[in-house]
Amino acid sequence: MNTTENKTNDKVSNTSMKIAVQKSGRLSDKSLQLLKDCGIKFDNSSRKLSTKAKNFPLEILFLRDDDIPQYVANGVADLGILGLNEVEEKDQAVDVIKQLGFAGCRLSLAVQKDVDYTGLDWFEGKKIASSYTTIVKKFFASKGINATTEEIGGSVEIAPGIGLADGICDIVSTGSTLIMNGLKEVETIMYSEAVMIANKQLDGEKAALLNKLLFRLEAVQNAKKNKYILLNAPNEKIDEITRLLPGMKSPTVLPLAEEGWSSLHSVIEEEDFWNVIDQLKEAGAEGILVSDIQKLIA
Repeated sequence: MNTTENKTNDKVSNTSMKIAVQKSGRLSDKSLQLLKDCGIKFDNSSRKLSTKAKNFPLEILFLRDDDIPQYVANGVADLGILGLNEVEEKDQAVDVIKQLGFAGCRLSLAVQKDVDYTGLDWFEGKKIASSYTTIVKKFFASKGINATTEEIGGSVEIAPGIGLADGICDIVSTGSTLIMNGLKEVETIMYSEAVMIANKQLDGEKAALLNKLLFRLEAVQNAKKNKYILLNAPNEKIDEITRLLPGMKSPTVLPLAEEGWSSLHSVIEEEDFWNVIDQLKEAGAEGILVSDIQKLIA
C-alpha cells in the first residue's frame, strides 16, 4: 500500500504542462516576458524548439502562431498564447481562458483610396483577398452579403493594385501600411489582442497547475493596471482625500513627524489617478509620489 502511495505521489510531482508560444514575430518576445514576469525561469537563448522552466512545471514549445490552435486542440500542447484573430480563424475546439492585454490590433476591410465607398453593400459580388478567409466568410454571411474570398499568405495589400481582388481584409495596427499601398480602411471586422487558450480536456492535475499560473498572471496584470500612490496631507483633509482615492480598500494612514500631518498610502488605477490629481492637490495633498507595482495580489 505504501508503494502504491509513493508511486502516486511521484506521478503528481512529475505532472507538468506544455505551453505553445510564437517562435518569432510580434507576439513572441511579449509572451516570453509575460512568463518571466510571472516568476517562471527558463533559457531560450539557444533557439531550440522547446525549453523547460527551471522553477515551474512548464515546458515551452516554440511554434508558428497559426499552428498553435491545432496543437492545443489535439493535446500536443496544453496551453497556447497567440492573437485572438488566429484563434477565430483556425476555429479549433479550444477554450479562450485569458485576455492578456497586449498586441492589440484590429482586423479590417480596406479598399483602394479612390473608391467611392458607400457602406458594406459595396462588397456585394466583390472579391476580398485575405489570410483570414474563415473570419471574412463568417462576417459577410452574418451581414447577408455575397462576397468571395481569395486566400493569400502574405503581401495582401498589393492584391487590389494588381487586379487580384477588389478589397482586402488584414490586420491593422496604425494603418500606415494601408496608406503606403494606396488603400483606406473602411470597416472593422473584429478587435484582437493576445489571449491564452487551453485544451478542453485538461485533467485535474493540469487544471490545478493552470490555476496556479492564472493566479500569477492576475497578479502581474493587476500590477500593470495600478499604481502605488503615497502623499502627505493635513489631518483635517484626510477624510476628503480618502474619498478621492478609489483604491482597493481604504488607504493606510500614518502620522508624520510634523504634528497635524499624515502620510496616505494607497493603490489606484493609473487612469483614475490622472482624473483626480487636480482634486487631490486642491484638497491639500502634497508630496505626491506615484510608482510602479511589481505584483499585486487582490
